Amino acid sequence: MDVEYFTSESVTKGHPDKLCDQVADAVLDDILKKDPLSYVACEVTATTGLIHVMGEISTNCYVDISAVARETVNGIGYNNTESCFNGNSCAVITSINAQSADIAMGVDKSLEYKNDSNCALLDRVGAGDQGIMYGYACKDTSTLMPAPIFLAHRITKELSSLRETGVLNYLRPDGKSQVTVAYENGIPKEVAKIVISAQHDENVSINTIKSDLIDLIVHSEKVIPASIVSNDVEILINPTGRFVVGGPAADSGLTGRKLMVDTYGGMAHHGGGAFSGKDPTKVDRSGSYMARYVAKNIVGANLADKCEVSVSYAIGIAQPVCVYVNSFGTSRYSNAKLTSAVEKVFDFRPKAIIDNFDLRKPIYKELAAYGHFGREELNVPWEKLDKTEELLDLIKVNAVDRKQ
Repeated sequence: MDVEYFTSESVTKGHPDKLCDQVADAVLDDILKKDPLSYVACEVTATTGLIHVMGEISTNCYVDISAVARETVNGIGYNNTESCFNGNSCAVITSINAQSADIAMGVDKSLEYKNDSNCALLDRVGAGDQGIMYGYACKDTSTLMPAPIFLAHRITKELSSLRETGVLNYLRPDGKSQVTVAYENGIPKEVAKIVISAQHDENVSINTIKSDLIDLIVHSEKVIPASIVSNDVEILINPTGRFVVGGPAADSGLTGRKLMVDTYGGMAHHGGGAFSGKDPTKVDRSGSYMARYVAKNIVGANLADKCEVSVSYAIGIAQPVCVYVNSFGTSRYSNAKLTSAVEKVFDFRPKAIIDNFDLRKPIYKELAAYGHFGREELNVPWEKLDKTEELLDLIKVNAVDRKQ
């Protein structure tokens, strides 16, 4: 029996790159709360004692970007000098321009509208950029997410929870995890390796950290069920022996630099576009949410055991350039048949995605840490399984096969 190993990582919300993602999405949320039709492309960098918020924003409202940034950083836990970064005292620089008129003319009036001013309303909004987006789903977990990233996120969430609730008051906001899962014939069998790096107070010993994290995370059933942990699992905690200096003081942060953490842990392709700080007319974000929605409904309908959906756009055009479904040979139906069904059931035009998912509201800051997919606890619409019957009816799957 063939055994393969796959590793994914997650980071806490105190990781410097994730800090930047959260600031960018906090700015986006505050703007959308006041002006839902705003165009936002916000980028953030962070380093020792400094946050720089930059980008292109066109809106009819006023937002105190500096205050939003400080509130976000403090909320993450960087609110004192002990954590090596302080939202109360750090400098915040803003460099904001309006959205390029050349981009706006393609978003406000699509090529379809320019060719026919009487075209359907959903055809009148063009994609905010060109690009290729991917969505993925598989039967590894209850959320139809790959097991390695699913478990890695559980670890970092629990690491943050132990700090925030004071259970381990020596922990600081920065942290990472890595989980290696052994697969047999494509099915996850057991957790083979676990890596946890946690920023900490300088007065705590490495032995205490190891003991606490093994007891409270590795051996916690709510984080990693014992039934899936290998008997000889390898556990590495703070491998260097010390992680006192963390966050932006240890490593400069930047939006969009944790794409695999945001998506599927490297299990699926990625088009290269980041999500955070972008309003939903940017298909890097909305197109990726749509692709996940489609992939999840295909797997949820038992039409495939795993599925990747790719969708590509051209700037200023409403209809996608290409949609493609790949079942990796796990479906009794061809990729061509699945793609044909998807194109009939789902509407990939940017305005249709925005309207169907109600994306012009402040929902994004919570997504900026611990992944944008599999987040059923946030009740995001792209995680719903509400198109399975329509897909099954179109492909004409019989009643017996539907239950498999």
